Amino acid sequence: MADTKIAGKTLTVEQIGSPLRRPDTQRQTLIGLGLNKMNRRRTLEDTPSIRGMIAKVQHLVRIVDEA
Repeated sequence: MADTKIAGKTLTVEQIGSPLRRPDTQRQTLIGLGLNKMNRRRTLEDTPSIRGMIAKVQHLVRIVDEA
């Protein structure tokens, strides 16, 4: 079986807000994005599910780069 993974678009997301005093669902969403401390950055694949997660915590993150 050949590996046919196609390099898609990516997003670089940075956490700019603290998860303290936030609902548990927002904390879990940040963990799902790979963010858990201030100013951390993650490069993620640009998919509808990732976009939905970013929209859920849009006040705590910002998109730094879209490639």
